[in-house]
Amino acid sequence: MSNGIFTAPRPRNEPVLGYAPGSPERRALRAELERLAGQVVEITPRIGGARIATGRTAEAVMPHDHHHVLAVWHQAGAAEVARAIEAALAAHRAWSGLPWEERAAVFLRAAELLAGPWRMTLNAATMLGQSKTAHQAEVDSACELIDFWRFNVAWAEEIYRQQPESSPGCWNRLEHRPLEGFVLAVTPFNFTSIAGNLPTAPALMGNTVVWKPASSGVYAAHVLMDLLEAAGLPPGVVNLVPGVAAEVGEAALASPDLAGVHFTGSTATFRAIWEAVGRGIGRYRSYPRLVGETGGKDFVLAHPTADPAAVATALTRGAFEYQGQKCSAASRAFIPASLWPEVERRLLADVAALRVGDVRDFGNFMGAVIDRDAFAKVRGYLDLARRSPDAEILAGGGSDDRAGWFVEPTVVRALAPDLPLLREEIFGPVLGVWVYADDALDAALALCDRGTPYALTGAIFARDRAAIARMTAALAYAAGNFYVNDKPTGAVVGQQPFGGARLSGTDDKAGSPLNLLRWVSPRAIKETFAPPTDFRYPYMIAELGGPDMAPQAPPPTNMGGPDMAPQAPPPMNMGGPDMAPQAPPPMNMGGPDMAPQTPRA
Repeated sequence: MSNGIFTAPRPRNEPVLGYAPGSPERRALRAELERLAGQVVEITPRIGGARIATGRTAEAVMPHDHHHVLAVWHQAGAAEVARAIEAALAAHRAWSGLPWEERAAVFLRAAELLAGPWRMTLNAATMLGQSKTAHQAEVDSACELIDFWRFNVAWAEEIYRQQPESSPGCWNRLEHRPLEGFVLAVTPFNFTSIAGNLPTAPALMGNTVVWKPASSGVYAAHVLMDLLEAAGLPPGVVNLVPGVAAEVGEAALASPDLAGVHFTGSTATFRAIWEAVGRGIGRYRSYPRLVGETGGKDFVLAHPTADPAAVATALTRGAFEYQGQKCSAASRAFIPASLWPEVERRLLADVAALRVGDVRDFGNFMGAVIDRDAFAKVRGYLDLARRSPDAEILAGGGSDDRAGWFVEPTVVRALAPDLPLLREEIFGPVLGVWVYADDALDAALALCDRGTPYALTGAIFARDRAAIARMTAALAYAAGNFYVNDKPTGAVVGQQPFGGARLSGTDDKAGSPLNLLRWVSPRAIKETFAPPTDFRYPYMIAELGGPDMAPQAPPPTNMGGPDMAPQAPPPMNMGGPDMAPQAPPPMNMGGPDMAPQTPRA
């Protein structure tokens, strides 16, 4: 029973803890890191509230200490995916039938638990399993996910409150139904907050979900499921199916009940999903909603009036935080020749000061790349830079995988505009730099805009206001998140809705109401309180004896040829010899006390 119109708590961005020496949060995080590192947990698919051991196992290890096993996890296959779909469909009616505020309360409670007793556990799991530093884990797995859950609830209320106008005599309503079927959430390793948001944003709107986490993000996903269950999420609403991507994806995409896909990952994988849905479009009960955020080749473009210190700092943080494994990471820079000597000096000094190593050492700025495949890919680009006559390595270039998958922060100056390091997504700590002549800004803008198929994030630096306006206009479609005098990373929920277009995704803006609208199917309802009882409209009523018109006889009819006079037809009997003709009774167009109205189409 819901006998009230409820207002969600007003969301505010979660404060970022500093973890400074001697702080209570630093002590608590260190203790939790030690506790989690001292155990090996078993992770299973969770389907309809049950934990399913499949016997097909893999290990979750620390990227910065890849001999250290954190967990053994069971891989889901086609049978488990089918079971997860059944569980999601079975839970759909009860979950979608709950008043929206009851669903919202689950995620508001999850946010409170994460802000309090679960904060250090999820942060420590993210640090150990994904090699994030304390700061990078704090802004991701704590603050951003808390913000997603709190702001999404407020935006859901905002969506539900958007109702149409009603004319007299009727009531118009708009019902934001969940999609019919299940939503497949496919989440990446690099952000625990995204892993938490992709399945829960559709769930908040009444959908039920099959969740496929990245294999290298299973450890944090396991903790997230524990947290959601502690918050009261009913069984079957979110079903966790870790496994081989192709195997899980093929089984889920083959279901006629697929209602949508919420995806963050590689461009190649999302295109494969899109193609599979297109090939099988005839099998689905409805057109699946495809929402994806994919790759990026994100830029920093400086104007000759830019502050070189600000540019260098933005490049250091934007390119090398979290080992360049953010989809928003700065991986190409366009610097004017007059500014380059000072930017280069500051940038190389910063890079030389960056420490790389185990993230449990709070003095390290960088950890390891996520796994062996990522290490091999990044090292391949470093080898290319060493071999190419069109590249000059200015800093870094080294790598070491003996203890962890470590890659040095690397700066490469490109001597040709088509160097792959300026065009292709590397997803590692490698920054390509193109130095352009001061009078060739237009050419630099064109290269920035069209030199890569991606359009996720980008930043410009300038003091000159006219230059800022000119650069902003020239790069209108080069980035979905565009920064002026700031690095291209670090979007905050409620402040910078996130997403890009071109090959970077569908730009449905996670961290805004726009994303939630993708997970509802509106139904317009009109209720008329006194419906019409006569089919005729007012214009159909005959005018008999109006002030300007006397009743007229019909024209004469020729009944017999040229020698016969026309004869009038016999008079009509309108009710007997003593009754005058009568007009038909007026129509009831909406009730006894309403004048006839002409309805709108």
